[in-house]
Amino acid sequence: MRTKSLKKNKINVITLGCSKNVYDSEVLMGQLKANGKEVVHEEEGSVVVINTCGFINNAKEESVNTILEYMQKKEDGEVDKVFVTGCLSERYKPELQKDIPNVDQYFGTTELPGLLKALGADYKHELIGERLTTTPKNYAYLKIAEGCDRPCSFCAIPIMRGKHKSTPIENLVIEAEKLAANGVKELILIAQDLTYYGLDIYKKRNLAELLENLVKVEGIEWIRLHYAFPTGFPMDVLDLMKREPKICNYLDIPLQHISDDLLKSMRRGTTKAKTTKLIEEFRAIVPEMTIRTTLIVGYPGETEAHFQELKQWVKDMRFERLGCFTYSHEENTHAYKLEDDVPQEVKQDRANQIMEIQSQISWELNQEKIGETFNVVIDRKEGTYFVGRTEFDSPDVDNEVLIDATETYLKTGEYYKIKVTEAEDFDLYGELVK
Repeated sequence: MRTKSLKKNKINVITLGCSKNVYDSEVLMGQLKANGKEVVHEEEGSVVVINTCGFINNAKEESVNTILEYMQKKEDGEVDKVFVTGCLSERYKPELQKDIPNVDQYFGTTELPGLLKALGADYKHELIGERLTTTPKNYAYLKIAEGCDRPCSFCAIPIMRGKHKSTPIENLVIEAEKLAANGVKELILIAQDLTYYGLDIYKKRNLAELLENLVKVEGIEWIRLHYAFPTGFPMDVLDLMKREPKICNYLDIPLQHISDDLLKSMRRGTTKAKTTKLIEEFRAIVPEMTIRTTLIVGYPGETEAHFQELKQWVKDMRFERLGCFTYSHEENTHAYKLEDDVPQEVKQDRANQIMEIQSQISWELNQEKIGETFNVVIDRKEGTYFVGRTEFDSPDVDNEVLIDATETYLKTGEYYKIKVTEAEDFDLYGELVK
């Protein structure tokens, strides 16, 4: 069976992994469209580009399985060509070429011009900020830097993404203006490390100056900060957050662990005392701030005592948002030399315990919101509910606000005053304030 003429020469881009990959796929799609190509995202097409993730075991497995799925479709005549790009092929290209040789071509994270050429397109340098966004129309990711200079022992990102490289402020403002012109109202700033922004090109931490420029962009209502690093945090950002209504009172700052022994082995450049003091300073300067963090359990050498210390700290700190990962033993990282000595079932049990604690904290904090009114953006309609978020919540990972669609009509992408009437662990229920 040959591919149907309907999808002939249509390029289907499939995105796996994190928001940085979403951004990269959108840039690729923007370039293809500018070259006159017909391009879709995760629909049917005779040419397939899989943008892979190579971060941890689960993500790598998903990427490999997706490649194998499309190789079968190619064999069955459902697609003509399959190209693979992104972090997995950056990290494992020789192995992939050997194990799955019938992929048409593999490309790394910095080989966009080569990928475009293989797709019959030219790389257009003048396309600053031209993207085909794949997120709901009201928000978009804005990648302000690529790569990472941090030496964290467990992390393979520098292997896949290279050294930190900031995008100039003027380019990011142009990109934000184009997004706003297309109806985007919320910018989610992403990078491997936001706090390092500007050190390479401006010789100083320059996140605050970037934010001061972005808040001037007409049409943008919320600016959200993702992936800050606890060492060398530019505190002038907090003063700006406090006085500038467009900057969400929200910060995603992965802290990974709190035991001094493990922080040292992880090469995080901080201590329990310094980390705790930093969080206390955040809350003192911006009392309304929601802090999201992520933790790793089961890192090599994590004893029961280390884990109990982490558990108690999570209870004490009462983070508004928290995620927990089990340690993944990654080749070519500094920690790979260590013995992966915590059994997988113990890792999973520890992660479950942390999330149980967090679930209770989240429930308690959400109960306090009953009766309060929040500015809520509507992301989508699901079943009989409109689903939205407050400024304290990021898409896909945080709490959502559900409003009964049988009683109220709300427009996707619009902001409404919503009064919270009920609250669960991770969901709020509300009604429109008329």
